[in-house]
Amino acid sequence: MKTAARKEPESMDELRACQIEIQGHVDEEDLNASSPLQMTLMQSESGSTLLSLRTDPSGLIGLLRHLLARGHTLMAVHYG
Repeated sequence: MKTAARKEPESMDELRACQIEIQGHVDEEDLNASSPLQMTLMQSESGSTLLSLRTDPSGLIGLLRHLLARGHTLMAVHYG
């Protein structure tokens, strides 16, 4: 029986692509002016906004807390 090779733990400070979908439409300048991280925004036809950025795990947690504190509803988070 062949066993899978163990993967080394990834660095906690490694930047990765991240996409966050939030409910409603958001102004990119307004959000980036008050955000700890700079993001690219894409408005969807379904009435949500897709945020794209590169960050590490602690940056992602900080950004999610920032968005929630501003009253945004998170619909999806893709990290990796």
